[in-house]
Amino acid sequence: MRWAAVSTWTSSHEVSGAPCWVSLTARDLAAAERFYAAVLGWEFRRTRLGEDFSIASRGGAPVAGIGALAGRLGLPVAWTPYFAVEDADVTAARIRERGATMAVGPLGFVTGRAGLAADPAGAAFGFWQGEVIPDWTVGRESAPAWLELRTRDAFAAAIFYGEVLGWAEEGSGCCTVSYEHDHVVLRHRRVTVARISGGALEEDPDPQVRPRWHVHFTVPDLEAAAEAATRMGGSTASAVATSSVSRELVLADPDGALFTVVAPQDTAG
Repeated sequence: MRWAAVSTWTSSHEVSGAPCWVSLTARDLAAAERFYAAVLGWEFRRTRLGEDFSIASRGGAPVAGIGALAGRLGLPVAWTPYFAVEDADVTAARIRERGATMAVGPLGFVTGRAGLAADPAGAAFGFWQGEVIPDWTVGRESAPAWLELRTRDAFAAAIFYGEVLGWAEEGSGCCTVSYEHDHVVLRHRRVTVARISGGALEEDPDPQVRPRWHVHFTVPDLEAAAEAATRMGGSTASAVATSSVSRELVLADPDGALFTVVAPQDTAG
């Protein structure tokens, strides 16, 4: 899919429950664009949502959004996954009923309605009712390589998100949940779109330790991305983690927003 070819959008109803976008709440839109252009090679264009929002693309395909909302709404600077929902008001009510926190919204935009929330363990996430980019999904094209929730109790988290987002319900956009090797795996139309991992996370102010959604982006060269991040005022926030197929590293942008870059194993220097 190429950005120039996106002339028709689809509805969140068709992909309900699945991740449909990732977005950065930034303080300074222009500064954020300069940083991520240097580190991830993204290009930017404004959207129908106004001058405070832009869409990042790579190779002509939309990847993520950036909105200058942190200062205006009093939000932390952070990367957040959004899940498609059929009714934003119903979703917000479900969140409150299950002891979680609605932080913002639902708010109306030109193309739909959005809300920001924190699950019972404190991990932030968003939801969206409205137009979504067709075929945008984790692991395809230039969408994020992976979404992973690292939390205290993976089983409890899966129950919460399942009830709030309608996972495993019947419908055209339904998701399936399975338990594999102590992880919860979420699939949409047989494509793995997220994982929930449990562990002994403590009540710690360090965002690397406390429960949160980790957004991963693919890069051709891990070291080049880390060098660019440091040069542009960011920092490395972890050691390089290596698996049989990939290498990954957590970076922080100049305002402290954490994200993970992933490169194929065969690019190791």
